[in-house]
This record gives sequence, C-alpha cells and structure tokens, in this order.
Amino acid sequence: MKPKRIILVRHGESQGNAEPGHYETTPDYALHLTETGQAQAQHAGEQIAELIGGESVRAYISPWYRTRQTFDGIAAVLGEGVVRALEDPRIREQEWGHLRAVEDMRSLVEERIAFSPFYYRMPDGESGADVYDRVSSFLETLHRDFAKPDFPENTLIVTHGMTLRIFLMRWFHWSVEHFERVRNPKNAEVVVMELGEDGRYKLITPMRLREEKS
Repeated sequence: MKPKRIILVRHGESQGNAEPGHYETTPDYALHLTETGQAQAQHAGEQIAELIGGESVRAYISPWYRTRQTFDGIAAVLGEGVVRALEDPRIREQEWGHLRAVEDMRSLVEERIAFSPFYYRMPDGESGADVYDRVSSFLETLHRDFAKPDFPENTLIVTHGMTLRIFLMRWFHWSVEHFERVRNPKNAEVVVMELGEDGRYKLITPMRLREEKS
C-alpha cells in the first residue's frame, strides 16, 4: 500500500550556506549544520510530528553530513515513530566538482544560470540532468519499497534543494522550463505530498517561483 504522505525536507542551514568561504577548504559533502541549522532541523521535526500524529515513518537520507544531521534533529522529535532509516547516495546534492575559490564559484553560478540550471554541467561535476537520472533510479527503489507488506504510513526524504526539486520534477512530470522557474525550498522547509482518493499524490506545499523573464 502506498504511504499516506511523502514528506521531503531540505537540510538545515549549513556552514556553506552561512559562509561561502567554507567551500574553499571543506568538501561539499563534509559541511556541517550551523547552530541555526540544528534548530531548524528540530523545528522541521516538530512540524512533521504535528502533521502525522502517532503514525510511523520510513526515512531515506542523503549521506552528506548536513542531511544526516538534519535527520538526526528530526528523528530526535519523532522518536520511535521512525521505524527505519536508510542512507541513499542517489539523493545527494548535485556534484559541483572540487574545492574552489568563492569568486570561481560565483562565476560558475552566473554561467550556469545563463546557460541552463538543468543542462549546464559543472566542471568535474554534474548537470541537473545527471541528478535527474539518479533520482529516477531512486524512484524505482521507492516504488518497490511501497509494495512491501507493512510499509509505514509515511515516507520521509531528507535531501538537498536541487535534488528535492528534481524529485518533484520527475514525479509530477514537470517540463524543464517549469523546473527552472521553481525556487529551492528554504533550509529545513517541509514539503508535503499527500495521497488522494484517486491513488495519486498531490503536492500540497506551495513552491516559490522565479519571476518570468521579460
């Protein structure tokens, strides 16, 4: 049976979010949450607890440090409601390559926006299209898990901004153009998909959109 809800959470504020200079010295996967990010993770857990009541949750987590720490903050609130948690590298953030100076990162961001956030491939890294392919593989696993007996009432996915949007794009068959208009969720924002009577999921969390170019 399909879960009642698929709940997606972007990680809380990371060291890189707070101070981009960390990208010069620390690999992206190894960035930790700030104190603000830890508080955001706990708040996300409280929101989820209020949403699901006493129902159970199966979690899928990006293995990067900031997502694992975000899950820890959520799980501390949900307690025994989390019946199983699995790390899955396929829902990690888009690979931006190796360590880079802040100015080099800014240039890459500008070039990526000008070319296409979905199609532009980072030097030594990935494009959004590459992330789409691995998220598609993750969805195959997710659907197989849904078919298992006694699957919990809720699915929790703790991931990253780009990957979360790609997940929604893949699930709801968004066009590339629509995907590129959708903004990343805020740090530790809870995005909810609910199962309807027709057996389809509906996105009940409004997504922020970029303004149309004139």
